[in-house]
Amino acid sequence: MSSTRRTRRTALSRRRFRHAAVAGTALLAAALTACGGGADAAGGGKAALKPKPDMAISVNLTGDQVKAGGPVTVTLAEGRLALVKVTDAKNGELPGKISDDGRTWTSERNASPGTDYQAVAQNTDSQSATTRFRTSAADKVNKVSINVPKGSTVGVAMPVSLVFDNPVANRAEVEKALRVTTSNGTEGSWGWFKDYSGNDRVDWRPREYWKSGTDVKVEMNLNGVDSGRGGGLFARDYTTEFTIGKDRRMEVDLDAKRMTVSEDGAVVETIPVSAGTPGGQKASWSGKMALMSKEGTIRMDSQTVGLGDSYDKMVDFSMRLTWSGMYAHAAPWNAGNFGRANTSSGCVGMSDSDARDFYARVQVGDPFEVVGSGSKGNPELGNGYGEWNLSWDAWKAKSAVAGGAGNG
Repeated sequence: MSSTRRTRRTALSRRRFRHAAVAGTALLAAALTACGGGADAAGGGKAALKPKPDMAISVNLTGDQVKAGGPVTVTLAEGRLALVKVTDAKNGELPGKISDDGRTWTSERNASPGTDYQAVAQNTDSQSATTRFRTSAADKVNKVSINVPKGSTVGVAMPVSLVFDNPVANRAEVEKALRVTTSNGTEGSWGWFKDYSGNDRVDWRPREYWKSGTDVKVEMNLNGVDSGRGGGLFARDYTTEFTIGKDRRMEVDLDAKRMTVSEDGAVVETIPVSAGTPGGQKASWSGKMALMSKEGTIRMDSQTVGLGDSYDKMVDFSMRLTWSGMYAHAAPWNAGNFGRANTSSGCVGMSDSDARDFYARVQVGDPFEVVGSGSKGNPELGNGYGEWNLSWDAWKAKSAVAGGAGNG
């Protein structure tokens, strides 16, 4: 008595896969019988078609404690790959590309730490094979602080600023994982330097101030990227989106003792001020800055900024310009000097009423430019948003990626 047998050999189980690993490479075998209507002798005398040979592939990562921070590669012994999918337990997929010869697929992103993965490969003969592996947890995890909250509206001088918890030695690799997309193709560049805190920092600024109404999306595809020596791996991606608001600019003239407010290119207000006392540490910083934050009523203590016991008081309508403590704020105790003399301890002071109206008007990221004589020069690059004091070429030179400018 004769019969036709149809067989299917599934992908190796995880246990068998471990035994089949050779020199750190997983060998998978999956075979499908030929399809199409072969009949037995009694049904027409046709002989059954021979099954196709096993599909042999290799994956560079194997086992339960794979080191993360590198790409995944899937290689086919014979034939051509048609499809490869590498997914994690949450159905997140590693993007990748098949080589021109069809033999190898390589992920465009690194494997993440502490993650279960499944790799499924299919060749042009519709054969498939599957394997699984797990990456070990990172010995050290790096994290990012982002200056612009998702959904916010900011001024035309606001850069994208990222400060890292741990050192970043692989700056080029990290920068390549960062992308800024704008609604109008704004030209800009990343630049690396030390934050005022001493941590590594990378900012993205446009070539010129933003155009009002620009929508901005920042994608930080850092999951699995290695910071380099002393920094550890990133274990997640980050993203934020924001919009550029009204084009409002301030110019503080130290000689005239006044602050001019312009909106959309037209002067809308001139405010008498008293800035820092010329000479010494009580002078104001000069140059281009951006409003960092609106902090309202805060305690200002001169001892925290190295000025001894000069002052210790609660100050209203406080707007931060540098990490080192330069603000624009209400200073009713100095009313006799507004528009007449610069006698403050470095801040830009104004009357209560002017400060109240101005505080309500401005937005974080609005540019401040301090001009005139008697300043102590420009603040250091990491002391706030000082990148606007650099020429475009000087700023691009701070990129870790050849060419500097990109992502628009």
